[in-house]
Amino acid sequence: MQKEQDVQIELNQTFPLTIKRLGINGEGVGYFKRKVVFVPGALPGEEVVVEATKVHPKFTEARIKNIRKSSEFRVQPQCPVYEECGGCQLQHLQYDQQLKEKRDIVIQSIERHTKLPIEQLDIRETMGMENPWNYRNKSQFQVGHKDGKVLAGLYGMNSHSLINIDQCVVQHPKTNKAIGTVKKVLQKLQIPIYNERSGKGIVRTIVARVGIQTGELQIVLITAKSELPKKELLIEEIKKRLPNVKSIMQNINGQKTSLIFGEKTVNLEGKDFIQETLGDLNFELSARTFFQLNPEQTVNLYNEVKKAANLTGSEKVVDAYCGVGTIGLWVADKAAEIRGMDVIPESIEDAKKNAARHGIKHAKYVTGKAEVILPKWVKEGWKPDAIIVDPPRTGLDQQLLQTILKVKPKKLIYVSCNPSTLAKDINVLAAKYKVEYIQPVDMFPQTSHVECVAQLILK
Repeated sequence: MQKEQDVQIELNQTFPLTIKRLGINGEGVGYFKRKVVFVPGALPGEEVVVEATKVHPKFTEARIKNIRKSSEFRVQPQCPVYEECGGCQLQHLQYDQQLKEKRDIVIQSIERHTKLPIEQLDIRETMGMENPWNYRNKSQFQVGHKDGKVLAGLYGMNSHSLINIDQCVVQHPKTNKAIGTVKKVLQKLQIPIYNERSGKGIVRTIVARVGIQTGELQIVLITAKSELPKKELLIEEIKKRLPNVKSIMQNINGQKTSLIFGEKTVNLEGKDFIQETLGDLNFELSARTFFQLNPEQTVNLYNEVKKAANLTGSEKVVDAYCGVGTIGLWVADKAAEIRGMDVIPESIEDAKKNAARHGIKHAKYVTGKAEVILPKWVKEGWKPDAIIVDPPRTGLDQQLLQTILKVKPKKLIYVSCNPSTLAKDINVLAAKYKVEYIQPVDMFPQTSHVECVAQLILK
């Protein structure tokens, strides 16, 4: 007789499944004949009948054919194109339950990638939003053309067909309005829309960003060539229809690439940047500046970092992966000295300007990798008391992890946007550091993403 684990699931096979939990990408996870099965749209506790869509050696992907027993937390998604778009993964789950599942995703990551006893860890309740809709301050919508109509939206899940989005429920109303307006202007003036297949046409993407506190609006048109037909008319129409536009920019990207921005940006009208405020700090956001997409939750996240750092005024602090300096400047009033580094030169220039604008004289910013710069500073006799890291999704560089273990700052505050890499890095740092607590923060309601602030103390 065949053993259960030897049973292969076949492509298009239909079978019943009980969903045990949510996976890191928001899909339901169940087990069939001891094989793990991922089912987008399924919720923990549900009994479903599924069809296998892809069979991999270690797992199977499947889609729901029908739901036999529905979760009590299942709700009707607010977005009409939710199923096709794929930009959000959890709109069909009640919001307070989303917060619980996100905490569970953090716990699963710690269990999977570390040897730490989970029952001894302080993993706190996820910090959510009062209103988990219309929070995103920036939208980047691809432009297309169908039956003589200009479309703007996102590519569908696992496909290259453009889903036209008129009102995105997680975008700020002002960016929704801006994208819709620019779409109408492009239509009215018959400006050529870029076609990927033929490589003809001009406008590829519309980017709209709003300063949520200031109300200022920036429009960036990404074009395949530098010449923009009917440029003056286009600018005039946009200004007439969107009076709060402070900056209209053009970015040229002629490459065959999935990257949105090209290297060259030109000013079409107004300022090069818009202003945004976080707490007591003001920032200038130029077309390509990285800035948190949910300013309301960013304030809560940075306050958590400040709480975790618990500075007294005498500490030397490193802000690694500092970007435009936001986190370092947030804690600067309680630090003796801040030193930040980042690999992007423009970000470092912005960080210096931001520090100067706020009269923060005890901050120093340099371009380069933390794992190269930090040992140099230590060699010169400058040793940090606390290090704050906010790395990309890939987590900390292995060299930086070893550098931290050598330098041994008393405190390490780890801001993470990926629970898996956070857990893997904690596993290395656990040699010298104790995890005091992990605070999950919901920066992107309706999606499966979860940010964390972890406080690590030298043993």
